[in-house]
Amino acid sequence: MKLLRQVCKDRLAAVCLFIIAAIFVVGIFAPFFAPNDPKEVHMELRFAASSSEYWLGNDHLGRCMLSRLIYGIRPSVLWVLVALSVSVGIGAMTGFIAGYFRGKADAVLMRVCDVMLSFPGYVMTLAVIGILGVGLENILIAFVLMKWAWFARIIRTSVMQFADSEYVKFSKALGVSHIKIMANHIIPVSLPDIAVISSSSFGSMILQISGFSFLGLGIQAPNAEWGMMLNEARAVMFSQPKLMLAPGIAIILVVSAVNFLSDALQAALDPKLMTSRHKMQKQSNAAFVKLQRKEVA
Repeated sequence: MKLLRQVCKDRLAAVCLFIIAAIFVVGIFAPFFAPNDPKEVHMELRFAASSSEYWLGNDHLGRCMLSRLIYGIRPSVLWVLVALSVSVGIGAMTGFIAGYFRGKADAVLMRVCDVMLSFPGYVMTLAVIGILGVGLENILIAFVLMKWAWFARIIRTSVMQFADSEYVKFSKALGVSHIKIMANHIIPVSLPDIAVISSSSFGSMILQISGFSFLGLGIQAPNAEWGMMLNEARAVMFSQPKLMLAPGIAIILVVSAVNFLSDALQAALDPKLMTSRHKMQKQSNAAFVKLQRKEVA
């Protein structure tokens, strides 16, 4: 709660948090918010303009654009969050074991991470799609395989900083179990770092899933997904640009909100970064005032 108050002190971060929360709620309860069936075809309404029944108009098959946009939140955002959570979970367990116990466990686990990180992310994803076939589930599996080693590396570094602290050594000397030490002393101080790296990766994963769906490798028709909606509207992008406008703005809005919130979260967890940001703002404001005085003179 304290961290949430610090983040919400930044007005832009508070707005971004509200946008993300609203999108999550709308995506989870999509059947209640969607005015129409997103898969229902009405050929007589092809490329129809906005109306009281269809607020964003209809696509090339007469389907409701607003309903498809709302249902597209699930694969574009919610399922990406699930894949991110699994990746962070696997990476956190690996990183905690390697960073805390060191020795052979660290050597073996980090060599496995080195092998996984030696493959470029997009090559790994395309390889998984080539083996398992196209589809949202296979891309999410590829994301987990691609991301967990990266999270393990970063979390391991964070854990190693706290594992050498005096209170951890004192707990070991008292005979406290390793599980209790990690649960009481290491996990709480490592959570902020995990939150920052997770939030910063969330936006990039949304862009990646939309990009793969745009290429036809993600979720398949007639299901709705923002990247696939862009792909479907590509053929009429000049005659019917509105079909690309809605999913494009949705992707930009969500990714921008996630990135701004990630920056605010990092600033809230790092007081030095917040101080430097305030100094930069004061310097820019002072420079702007000087420029105005020169223009007036």
